[in-house]
Amino acid sequence: MDERERFIAALTFEKPDKFPLEPGWPRESTLAAWHAQGLPEDTLWYEQLMQALGLEPPPRCERIDPGVTFHMRPTFEEKVLEHRDGHYIVQDWMGAITEISDEYDYTYIRTAKDFVTRKWHRFPAASRADWDEKIKWRYTLHHPDRFPADFDARCRRLRARDYPLSLSFPGPFWQMREWLGFEGLCFKMAEEPDLIDEMAAFWSDFVAEALAYILERVTPDFIQVNEDMAYKRHSMVSPAMTRRFLMPAWARWGEIIKGAGVPVYSVDSDGYTGTLLPLFVEAGFNCHFPMEVAAGNDIVEARRAYGRQMAYLGGIDKRAIAAGGAVMRAEVTRVVTPLLEDGGFIPGCDHGVPPDISWANYVEYARLLAELLGWL
Repeated sequence: MDERERFIAALTFEKPDKFPLEPGWPRESTLAAWHAQGLPEDTLWYEQLMQALGLEPPPRCERIDPGVTFHMRPTFEEKVLEHRDGHYIVQDWMGAITEISDEYDYTYIRTAKDFVTRKWHRFPAASRADWDEKIKWRYTLHHPDRFPADFDARCRRLRARDYPLSLSFPGPFWQMREWLGFEGLCFKMAEEPDLIDEMAAFWSDFVAEALAYILERVTPDFIQVNEDMAYKRHSMVSPAMTRRFLMPAWARWGEIIKGAGVPVYSVDSDGYTGTLLPLFVEAGFNCHFPMEVAAGNDIVEARRAYGRQMAYLGGIDKRAIAAGGAVMRAEVTRVVTPLLEDGGFIPGCDHGVPPDISWANYVEYARLLAELLGWL
């Protein structure tokens, strides 16, 4: 099997020749720690991992990015408003006023380069007037910066790919939180539900239109809705609010995506998603990531509850990987062994790999994973 065939088979309950080896991806601070522990800086960390495991690294090849963005176009002007007491206060590209330590530059505000704490002071759509005047007009499908000039040519080349093609975009909760802020969104769900209905419908329409345009030209293997909406042990909004404001978009997009022949329709949410999983299934998702263990998720119990209705990525406790040794081995075995026969999963670290996971422990963990998944 090639990489694409293996990926699809693993997540659709088929029988791959071996399951994809995706232990998890380090952030910037993690790589800095690994370099201090002896990982060479002049080579790719993944190639070093393959070498440490005695495996042939995948050949370097051009992976074509469709180049589509679901972000507002044009963006707001990024600018530093203040720099004081060790912090920047910035207007970011989405119009929010945000504070960040000057240990970082402001580009960390809207990226996943590292585990960085930020504080938000104000959001761009505080009122209906803001929504109408500052936000809506920035989401036209055919803005010249939304698709690259060679988009059609990229799509033609992608049809011959032997690697999985993924596409992701924000769900309605994620996107409305960017416009309103978390507290603002939750208050308006209770106090101005008609405005939230309008925003959710607007986002549903925009994404549906974009999907139709993309799927006429290329069929991805994996489409993911980014929808962080849970804390430790609890979701951020009730099932009733989820049904009213979010599920109509999820279900609508799912019909478009499955109708186009995309095999995997995934939802990404950190935190405890146990109360959300039945709603995810009902809305048409057939995959979920990252199943954070510290938040209360258990990939094995979820499989017992929902069977083959839901595949999973992640699910291995990052704390156990950091501990190494017997603790790590017990956790990896706990997750992988029960699901291996059934399939429908690609096991890995249950979020970005943090810097308290040493390079030595990461290699030890990846070696065990490779053995269980058929690579060694």
